[in-house]
Amino acid sequence: MGRKRTIDRDAVLDAVQAVVLRDGASQLTIDAVATEAGISKASVLYDYKTKQALIRALIDRRIDDYRRRTEEIAAGLGRQQDAGIRAHIEGARRLLDEDQALATSLCAAMAQDAELRAPVREVFSAAIADFANASHPRGALLAFLAVEGLRHLEWFGFHHWPAAERDRLLDDIAWLAEQDPAPPAAAAS
Repeated sequence: MGRKRTIDRDAVLDAVQAVVLRDGASQLTIDAVATEAGISKASVLYDYKTKQALIRALIDRRIDDYRRRTEEIAAGLGRQQDAGIRAHIEGARRLLDEDQALATSLCAAMAQDAELRAPVREVFSAAIADFANASHPRGALLAFLAVEGLRHLEWFGFHHWPAAERDRLLDDIAWLAEQDPAPPAAAAS
């Protein structure tokens, strides 16, 4: 009979998140996580064998949180055909400073590791594929790209919009999702 689990995985991931927010993903160590969680290093190693495994578990948890929030927003929109892109835009309105700080640090870790990028790539690929079913697929795709551009400019500290202007930009992006732009080649003919 195996040893009964006494370590809460969420508590460990909370500790990983706290260390990443405080010190950055590059400074994450198993020792730092154990200290933050108030448990032994062996307890952390029991579930997560490496620093990469800790970061991957945190990325997976953040993806699950993103999906849950997006699904809740979409459910509040009802059965609209374009609920997916609308939920993505509305989710960008609701980002917390902690989301931004964590995303920035995790991006640094993912930049150096293709395995860590894989789950995020899957999420984006699924979202892009879903926009093909929107009432205006091209507009939905362009709106998605605009939202991601806005978020990444903010995440990396390249630009910060005042709240009112950010809301106006997201309103414009929502408008874009409802458009059916012609590809440049078709417009020139």
